Amino acid sequence: MSDYMFMLDSHLSPEQSRVLSLVRDAGVQANLNIFLTGGAMRDMLGGFAIKDLDFTVEGNALKLAKTLAEQSGAKILNLDEARRCVDLLFPGGVTAEISTARHEKYARPGSKPHILPSTIHEDLRGRDFTVNAIGLSLSKASYGLLVDPTNGLADLERKELQAVSNYTLYDDPSRILRLLRLKVRLSFQISERTMSQYQNVREANLETKIPIVALEKELRQIAQEPMSLEILQLLDQERLLPLFSPVLTGAKLNVAGFQKLQKARQVMPFDAHVRVDHYPIFLSVLFEKLTPKERGQLIKTSGIAKRDVDAAVKLEGDAKKLEKQLTSAKLQKPSALYALLAKVPGEQIVFVLMRSSQRLVLDRLKNYLQKYLPAAQEITDSVVAEHGGKHGTPKFAKLRDELIATRLDSRPKKVVPVEPPPPPPPQPASGRRQSTWGR
Repeated sequence: MSDYMFMLDSHLSPEQSRVLSLVRDAGVQANLNIFLTGGAMRDMLGGFAIKDLDFTVEGNALKLAKTLAEQSGAKILNLDEARRCVDLLFPGGVTAEISTARHEKYARPGSKPHILPSTIHEDLRGRDFTVNAIGLSLSKASYGLLVDPTNGLADLERKELQAVSNYTLYDDPSRILRLLRLKVRLSFQISERTMSQYQNVREANLETKIPIVALEKELRQIAQEPMSLEILQLLDQERLLPLFSPVLTGAKLNVAGFQKLQKARQVMPFDAHVRVDHYPIFLSVLFEKLTPKERGQLIKTSGIAKRDVDAAVKLEGDAKKLEKQLTSAKLQKPSALYALLAKVPGEQIVFVLMRSSQRLVLDRLKNYLQKYLPAAQEITDSVVAEHGGKHGTPKFAKLRDELIATRLDSRPKKVVPVEPPPPPPPQPASGRRQSTWGR
């Protein structure tokens, strides 16, 4: 195993490792060359937490993704026939993109690309920034081989964002939004050459050619970022925020709301693997200071789907209901609180953390996230099996719940330290005691 595979293993959660194995095995069975690429490689090599897994296949990615969905129970979130890529949600909350290695040709700036299948090297050379153009082979013949045709590893070490070519931002102007988002998230500098290209694109007003579908996709990406407010403020500073809606300027940008949201997100433990759909929370905060007319304009110009607007509205009602449930006297036992919150979507928990002013509610949420949830995750499948549970049977889940409840409700006995008895007094020496007088 290569050093890069060891590095990858240390960065992946158990659920992500399982998905990686599933995809790798499916690629081997289909006799396809498959690579881990994009953000996952950038984050691993840059020392950041890996959020999503991106796989590139030299072959039919759509067929491979459908096979994976059937075999693993993964859900297809999005399927793009033109770009030959599929977004999957695996059991355990891991999201992954599987795409065919492709070469994109642009007839003019901002136009739809002509897409052709390609090799992994051509695919990586056609990406946006060098730090996103690194691949790791998962194929049998070249397992663990790093593929870095644009020297992205060096730019990662320099903490620099470098466009792959002199036409990167011209071909697809939506990449200027991604450039600024990555600058904030990674705290990287933009290279001089790339900044010059950015300024030329802005002078030519090519940002006006960004299609609505790309704006909505970028808005969804900003929603996932822990520093979403700083990204919005940078876009405002660069006069790009009006692309989403002219009303999102000045006092209409809900700075206080996003500050509360970011504070609430910090309470969520990273290693607890609570799945959170950040988009409806983000939209709710974004809508908060807008009039109905202004909200409608934002929805139209940014291409926000009705289902996402409805999810944001519904989230507020669900969160109020959860807040009321959290004040119940029936939740005195840790197991009762855990049983309630384990079934609640993560976005409701974040929303209540952000909006509630009740001390009892906030304390119970923090106890669940920081104490009870980590303790419950210690009850693994192997622990349940040791207690007689057979995986795949209805009794398995019931036994797990019982073991978790016992674990949470058991209070360790307070050990009172026993002080050792005092040493006995020294015994006088035998015989006549000698006088020390006159010494």
